[in-house]
Amino acid sequence: MEYQQHPQWAQALRQVAPIVLGYVPVGFAYGVLARQAGLDPAAAILMSVLVFAGSAQFIAISLISTGASLATIAATTFVVNLRHALMAAALAPYLRSWSWARLAAFAAQLTDETFALHAHRFAQNARDAAETLTINGIAHTAWCLGSALGAVAGGLIHDVRPWGLDFALPAMFLALLGAQLGSAAHILAATSAALLTVLLHAWGVSQSVILIATITATTLALGVDTWKRSPSSLP
Repeated sequence: MEYQQHPQWAQALRQVAPIVLGYVPVGFAYGVLARQAGLDPAAAILMSVLVFAGSAQFIAISLISTGASLATIAATTFVVNLRHALMAAALAPYLRSWSWARLAAFAAQLTDETFALHAHRFAQNARDAAETLTINGIAHTAWCLGSALGAVAGGLIHDVRPWGLDFALPAMFLALLGAQLGSAAHILAATSAALLTVLLHAWGVSQSVILIATITATTLALGVDTWKRSPSSLP
């Protein structure tokens, strides 16, 4: 049990490393785009510190560059981040013993990627509050560091695509997904969702592809897993 003897921050860093490797380059891309949208470095970095929501930040700077009103930016990012209510609801049963202060700190740093990590950890009964908040803090720091580097370098880089930074986020999700493929049902859900996404794109479906693929694949996997567990399916 050498793992238990490591310092808590080292355990947290070990688990959050895939997220850090994704957040730094994607945060860098955000910082570059924020500068191109007209934000000064301080404002770009402050948005990462206070908002810490990658998709919302990218959408916000896109709207800023088009001259959208503050109300439009606020309403759009609010709708985009409504999924956080669903993520919080999914994790809430594991956090019933936490204080309001800890819940507030956890909610402020909850992202799609840390949600995926914590959902796996909590299911394995790894629910230590200090370690959980340390994971979130490391992830947030990595995002802010990438944002700061991009904001400073924003005047020198005009296109982030040749750098391959746009692939950092998908690569990070693939790393997180690999750690969660612990059963045949999980593998079925992941592979069927990927195949269905590709097919929908090939058929020209552009709206709600991810949502359709996710709901269909998870329903299929749940149905197969339920059927395998039912007494009538046993030989």
